[in-house]
Amino acid sequence: MFDNLTERLTLSLKKIRGQGRLTEANIQDTLREVRMALLEADVALPVVRDFIEHVKDRALGQDVQSSLSPGQSFIKIVNEELIAVMGNAHEKINLATQPPAVILMAGLQGAGKTTTVAKLAKWLKDNERRSVVVASADIYRPAAIEQLKTLAAEVGADFFPSDTSQTPVEIAKGALEHARKRYKDVVIIDTAGRLHIDEAMMAEIKELHAELKPIETLFVVDAMTGQDAANTAKAFGDALPLTGVILTKTDGDARGGAALSVRHITGKPIKFLGVGEKTAALERFHPDRIASRILGMGDLLSLIEDAERTMDKAKAEKLVKKIQKGKSFNLSDYYDQLLQLKSMGGLTAMMSKLPGIGNVPQHVKEKLNDNEWQQQIVIIDSMTKKERLSPDIINTSRKQRIAQGSGTDIQDINKMLKQFEQMQKMMKKLKKGNLMNMMRGAKGNMLGGMPFRGG
Repeated sequence: MFDNLTERLTLSLKKIRGQGRLTEANIQDTLREVRMALLEADVALPVVRDFIEHVKDRALGQDVQSSLSPGQSFIKIVNEELIAVMGNAHEKINLATQPPAVILMAGLQGAGKTTTVAKLAKWLKDNERRSVVVASADIYRPAAIEQLKTLAAEVGADFFPSDTSQTPVEIAKGALEHARKRYKDVVIIDTAGRLHIDEAMMAEIKELHAELKPIETLFVVDAMTGQDAANTAKAFGDALPLTGVILTKTDGDARGGAALSVRHITGKPIKFLGVGEKTAALERFHPDRIASRILGMGDLLSLIEDAERTMDKAKAEKLVKKIQKGKSFNLSDYYDQLLQLKSMGGLTAMMSKLPGIGNVPQHVKEKLNDNEWQQQIVIIDSMTKKERLSPDIINTSRKQRIAQGSGTDIQDINKMLKQFEQMQKMMKKLKKGNLMNMMRGAKGNMLGGMPFRGG
C-alpha cells in the first residue's frame, strides 16, 4: 500500500529537505506537488484541502522559520499532520464488558467480511488470548456459512452452525447463548452483505444491533475503492453506531486514499488492516507507523512485530548457536529462512516497511518479487537431504536432476546457489545473527528513543 503516494511525496519533499531557508514561494511549490500526490492517491478532496491548509499554516509559523534545519522541520510537520488525519493514535479493540463480548461485523458484499471474521478471531486468540465463537447470520448465501465454518476450523475458533431457514436474529441469539454456556470470551457475528447499501439491509442489521447490543460494531470495507470506501463507511455509520473500520485488501492498494480519508470523513477509527489472503494477514492500524511508511521512512516496529509473531523462535535460536559454534550455514538453514520470510507475508510485504523504500527505483522493486523466493523453495524441495546439508556436492548432473524435478532450468539453480552463497558469507561475518537477532537489535535501538528523521 502507498507505493505511488510514497514515490510522489518522496520526490516532492526531497527538494525542500535541504533548503536552508523556507519562503512562502518554495512552501507553496512543494504543497502544490503534495496536493497533486494526495489527489492522485484518491484521497478525498475535503481531506486534502484541510491537510494542505494545516501544513501551510504551521510551515509559515515562527517555529519553522527559526529552525536550524527548516527543511527537516517542514517534513516533521507533514508527518505530524498525516498522523492527525488518520487519528493520532492506535485505538484498540474494546473487550471491556461482561463476557462474552459481542462484535458485530458489517459491510458490503465482496469486501472480504467473512474472511476478516476469521482473521479477527485468530488475532484475538493469538494476541489477546481470548476464546472466540464465530457465527454467520448471512442467510442469503449458504456458501458464506460454509466458508466461515471452514475458516473457523483453520484458525481454531468455535463455529456456531446456522442455516438459511433461520432468521439473522435467531442465529445471533443462539450463538450468544452457545458462547455463554461454554464460557467463551468473544462472539463475532458475520452479517449479510449487499452489492450496495439498501433499506432492507440496514433494517436487518439495525435489528441485530438492537438485540445484541455489541461492544464493537466494525465496518469492513475494501481499501481498493479509495475515497469511496470512506463515503460508504460514512453512509453506514449514519445509520448504525459504528465503533471502527477494518480496511481490507490493502496489499493490493497502491494508492492509500482510503486510509487517509476514512477517519476524517467518518469520525471512526481504522482499527485493523487486512494485508493479504491468509488468516494471519491482519495488522493493527497505527497512524504514526503508517505516516512513516507513506513518507518512505519505513515501519520497522511493525516489521519486528511480524517477525516475533511469525518466526519459529526455536529454529532461530538453534541457528544462532550453530553459527556461534562455527558450523556452516547450509541449504536446509537457507530453506528455513525462506519459509520464515514467506510466513511474514513475503518480500513485497517486508519491503513496504523498510526505511528508504521510496528512494528505490520502480524497476528495481519490480525485480524483487515473491515469485523468485517461491521458486527457490521449490528448487530446494527437489534436492536430497545430502545435497541440502552439503551444497558443494551439487555438480552439473545433480543440477539437471533438480531442475527437472522443480520445473526450472540450470540457470535458475545457479542463480539460487549464488544467492545462497551470499547469505552464507553474511552469516559467517555475523557469527551470531539471523533475521530475528538483527531485528531484536534494531528494536532495542528504536525503543531506546530514536529521534525523528526526515529521510
